[in-house]
Parts: sequence; structure tokens; C-alpha cells
Amino acid sequence: MTKAEQVRQVAWRLRIFQHSSEQSRRVAHTCRYFGISRKTFYKWKKRYEADGPAGLCDRSPRPQRSPTAFSPDVVSKVLYLRQNYHFGPGRIRDYLQRFHDISVAVSSVHRILLRHGMNRLPANQKHRGHAKRWQRYEKPQPGHRLQMDVKFLERIPGTRKRLYQFTAIDDCTRIRVLKVYDACNQATAIVFMNEVVRRLPFRILVVQTDNGAEFQSHFHWHLEALDIQHVYIRPRTPRLNGKVERSHRVDDQEFYQLLDQRGISDDIHLFNEKLQEWEDYYNYHRPHGALDGQTPYERLVAKTRAGSSPAS
Repeated sequence: MTKAEQVRQVAWRLRIFQHSSEQSRRVAHTCRYFGISRKTFYKWKKRYEADGPAGLCDRSPRPQRSPTAFSPDVVSKVLYLRQNYHFGPGRIRDYLQRFHDISVAVSSVHRILLRHGMNRLPANQKHRGHAKRWQRYEKPQPGHRLQMDVKFLERIPGTRKRLYQFTAIDDCTRIRVLKVYDACNQATAIVFMNEVVRRLPFRILVVQTDNGAEFQSHFHWHLEALDIQHVYIRPRTPRLNGKVERSHRVDDQEFYQLLDQRGISDDIHLFNEKLQEWEDYYNYHRPHGALDGQTPYERLVAKTRAGSSPAS
């Protein structure tokens, strides 16, 4: 409402009171004449007696206090997770519940994002549909299948040196083992495989890799010697290694983009210390959307208990 419209509205309501006071006319006659209810008349009269002509202006219907509104602290946490990690409403809900003991519905998180203009992700973070969807699968028990791949890291500035992140992820629990090396060959893959066997708390039956040079004959026969079956995915079908590929995207979004690499890029031991901290967080603390908000370790415990419980 413009200021001119507001002035005309106050003048019209003042005429109502003037009409009511002239010749001692009754309120009922005035209300019929101006087409308003007696309840409205007395409401305006009460505001006029309290605040003068300013009290006759329309007031916002918005309540003065909202007991169910979220505190600024909750809103700031929601916006921080969205802006820095590009989490969706479901993931934000899981993080608030796990790390801050704050229960918020997914729809409420979405309303907060919508109110602050952050309901849409950046273009490079948006989901890209596929012309033909493939069916997702999950092995029933830990160790039934392990996906393994290599993530090529950015070159160290000012040098020709490059580092490589070897990743192994359990298909069932999503528990991961990570290690950075300064070479990407079969010898390195064998060393990493021995590390994986040593660190995982369950027996590995199958390892699945792409057809990279680091996973060829020497690596293959090393797995055979460990009594582990080695299978290759079809060429040019990285989606068949989808869990490890997706975990590499998580590394980019939640670890590498926030990692200050100054002083650690050329120190592989320090780099691995930081990566180990990220691995521990991923396995033990980070809620996983595909696991209904569980962490990989919680999924492992649940699967272990289900496997050890006596049959009914």
C-alpha cells in the first residue's frame, strides 16, 4: 500500500467515527451505512483511542512472535552446510541430528533454504539424469565384493610431481581404506592391497577394478595368491564401479576443496596423515545417505549382529 492510499484509508475511517458521533447516531446505523461489522468498528475505535490516527493504519497479519520458528543458530548451521558442502535437505537433517542433537524435518530444512535463496545447487553440483537408468545393487555381507580404483590428484604447483589416491570401498558397508602414493603402477597396487587386507576387519572374497595398467597380471595373480577373486568391469563402464566413483566425488566436495595443501602436497607422509583423519571421519562419523543416515561402521555392526544372531 502506497502512502497516498494509506492517507485515504485513515481519512475514510475517521469519517466513520465522525458519522457515528453526529446527532448521537447509533453504532449499528453507522456500520450499516458504511458496510462494516460492529466488531470491526470497535476494533478500529480501540486502536484510535490508544494511538490516534496512526492506529487506523492496516497492520501486518504476521504474528509478533513465532514459538515454532527456528533459532538463528539452527538456520546458520543449515546455511553453512549448504554453502560449504552443497548438502541436500536430507543430508543436512542427518548432520544436525548426529553432530548437534537437533531434530529438524527435511521439509523444514528445505523451507529454510528456500527462504534464503539457496534451494538450488550450483550448476556443477546439480544431479545429471541418464537417458537409461541402471539398477543399483548391494552385496548382502561385508567383504563379498570390494571396489578399488585410483584417483589422480592435481599436480603439485611448481613441479612435475603427481600423487595418486588409491581407494578401496566395501560394497555392503561402504567402509573405505585410503592411501596416497607417488606412483601408480602394479607394485603400488599390490602394496595397497596388502594394506587393505591388514586393515579391514572382515575377509575379502572378491575385488573389482577397472582395466587400468596398475591392475593387470602381477596384481591379479597376487590376489589369487591371497585367495581373493579378481574381476574386471567392462571397458568404458565406470558406472559398474559406481560406489568408489561416487566416493571420489565426496572426497572432492568434502575433503580436497577444504584442504589447505600448502606444506603437505610435497610431504607424502603428512598428506597421508590428513587423509587418514578424513578416512576415520568418513567411516565412523559421517552419516551416509544410501545407508539411511548410518555411518559405514554402524552398518558393519548391524550386519555383523544380524549374521551372528541365531535363526528363529
